[in-house]
Order: sequence, then C-alpha cells, then structure tokens
Amino acid sequence: MRSELVTLVVMDPMAALDVIRAPLTETLPRLSAALAGAIPHRGLADLSANCAYAPFQIYGESPGEPGSAVTTAEVAALRPLVPAGASWQGRARLAGADVPVLALASGVTEPASLLVLVRTEDTALPEEHLAPAQALWDLLTAHREGMRDEAVPGTLSVSRAAAAARALALSELGDAHGAALTALLGVLRDRDLDDTNARTRAIDLGVTALTELRAQAELDQALAEERAGQAFERLADSLRRILRARGVRLDLGTPGAEEGADRLLPCDVVSTASSAVRAAVHASLEDQGHGPDGRRVSRIHVGWKVGAADLRATVRDDGPGTLSRSSLDARRVVERLTPLGGRFEVDAVPEWGTTVTIEVPLTPPDSPRQDPLAGLGARELEVLGQLARGRRNRDIAQELHISESTVKFHVGKIFDKLGVSSRGEAAALAHERGAA
Repeated sequence: MRSELVTLVVMDPMAALDVIRAPLTETLPRLSAALAGAIPHRGLADLSANCAYAPFQIYGESPGEPGSAVTTAEVAALRPLVPAGASWQGRARLAGADVPVLALASGVTEPASLLVLVRTEDTALPEEHLAPAQALWDLLTAHREGMRDEAVPGTLSVSRAAAAARALALSELGDAHGAALTALLGVLRDRDLDDTNARTRAIDLGVTALTELRAQAELDQALAEERAGQAFERLADSLRRILRARGVRLDLGTPGAEEGADRLLPCDVVSTASSAVRAAVHASLEDQGHGPDGRRVSRIHVGWKVGAADLRATVRDDGPGTLSRSSLDARRVVERLTPLGGRFEVDAVPEWGTTVTIEVPLTPPDSPRQDPLAGLGARELEVLGQLARGRRNRDIAQELHISESTVKFHVGKIFDKLGVSSRGEAAALAHERGAA
C-alpha cells in the first residue's frame, strides 16, 4: 500500500473510514469535509468510470454565473494534464469561469479516476497536503473498484436506477436539442436570407452546439459502457493471477466478432458477470476436494458470448464433478444476479467435471426478479445496515448524525417496505441480501 496512506491515517485516523462507509449519495460531501481543512475549496467534481452510482458527480458551489454547473467535458479536458497517480495545480475554465483548481488522478483505474477541487485560494499547495489527499482519493477509488468487482446487490440496484435515469435524461435532451438545432440550421441555410454574416455565424454556432452535444453523449457512453472483448480480457487478467498460484491451467474462450466482442455492454452487466465468474472459479477450486481416483481440478475453461438479449458466461473444470449449487449460493451469486434479473445453472458430472452457466440480461427484464431491498432509499439502506448489526435507535442516530425520531421514522418505513414486523426479521433479511 502507498506510503502516503500512513501519512493520512496519522493526520486523521477516521477520515478514510468515514468516507468509505458513506452511502453512495453522501460520498462526495464526506470526501469534501475530509479534505476541507488542508485544501480549502468551494466545490468538487468526480469523474470516475468505476463509480457504481454515477460516473460523473459534482458537489458544492459551482463557479461562474448563477445556475451554471461544471460539465463532464470541462473535467475530462483536464485529464491530459494529470499523470495517473499524481496531482496538478493550476487554473481551468469551469462553469464559465476561470478558477484555481487541484486535480487528483488515481492510477487504480484505467482511465484514471479524476477528482477536481475548485479551490478558494490561488497559492500552490505544499506536498504535505497533496500526499494525504492523493492517498485518500486512491483509497476511495480502490474501494469503488472492489464494489464494482464484487457486484454488491444493493449497489447494483442503485447503479441501474441511476444509469436508467441518466440515459433517459440524456436521450430526451439530445432529441430536444437535436431537433431544435437541425431546424435552426435548415432555416439559416435558406438562400433567401440576405444577411450573409449573420447566417454564417448562426450556422457555425449550430454546428458547434451539435458537436458538443454528440461529444457529451459519447463521453457518457464511454463512462457507462465497456466493450465485451475488453471486459473479458480484464476478467482474464484477474483469473490468471488466481490460477497461476494454484498451478491450474486457464483456457479462455475469448469472444470474437461472432460472439459480440465489439458490443458495448452496460458496466453493471459486465461487473455482475465478472463477479459471478470469479465466484464460480473460487468454488471450483475450493469446494470440490479430490475425487475417488485422486482427481482434482487442473484446468478451468472460461468463456462468454454476447447474445441479442443477454451475456452468457461459462466456467468449466475437469475436477471430480462434485460442485453443488450451494457452493455458489454461499458466495452470494444469486444475490448479485437478482437485481439484474440474472440466473445460473450448475451441471456437475461425477468424475467428469462441472460446468457453471451464468446468464445476465443486457437490459432490465419486463418482469425482473424482485430484490426486497430494491425499494429502499439510500438512507433507509444505511439505517437497515446499522439495525442488522444489533444497534439501538439511539446508537444509530449518533452514528448517522440524525435525530432518534428520524431513525424511528426510517425503521417504520423499512418494516412497511420489507413486509416485516420486527427488527429481527429485518436484520435477517439484511444479512441474507448482503446489506449488513
């Protein structure tokens, strides 16, 4: 682990824990609070392709005119200035204003996750302030990467809802702007107009606006989707590290053009499928032991194929063929697949090996399997997590910095939404669904 993390813990041993434990909707506020003492700022922007909640978020006050906001394109334009795992200080154009900023790029992800702080001062920050900030950002990025790899059920539900809302808003915005600008260009290209200079400038304006709109859509797509072939290779890299140490051979059914290698897949689908595959590999290695003839797993084949409606992954081993469905249940595969309507099958043939088939729909199903926690809000999930740890309302109120009456209100709503009548039932459901 980076030496800067030690510096961070010495400065404030609770800062990293407070940020990481925050609900997804409160990560930026807590991150801002943790950095405010050493780096005064009035707002920050987070551009992270691995964020399960939203790839671009802003928090705090935006520079420029009232009502303006920092855009994804403005933050993305800073990426070439910041080496991965390093920081950059300077002035940048954000939300229509020239402002001093500090940009931190985490090398944990590719492309690097970028945090931009809109500073209140224009003086250079010393290294003793930059190193802990960089370490905290790296730690948060690594935590998000773990959440994406593990495909936590509650996070997946929030992620899919956020992605759907973002896609709908972007689509509607694109349609509205596209129609308006196309009509504008049609009128201004009319040869009957006499003011040549006005017509030229208006055409340039319309073309520029359309270009920016398309660039914004492409950037959002790059953050929210990944090509199947690239995602499979990333999965393969992680499996090689697992199997190399065990002396197990890895055979790959790398998707080609016919298997949809160039298809763009939603990141939550990729994360869920990859997580389920890794769980199946671990189960194959650890839960089968030796067969009657001493047979053990010596080779594992992994492949996947993108169909019209789903991503199908297969994990096949040459072990004793004793793997059971309960092994994958114990690794929470069902919980990870449920928010996306996915499923899996285990076909074990004694002395011949086991094949695990995993299917993840590419889009939300018409009648998705209901996750009982999907209807809970972010704060309700947080209260449920505390409740599942056996904490009283007073302790929960202190932990979440809210009143005890507010906790009682949330507990009542949780009972109603989950259809339970006691704290014990709610806690059991939380543990079953991995929310504790």
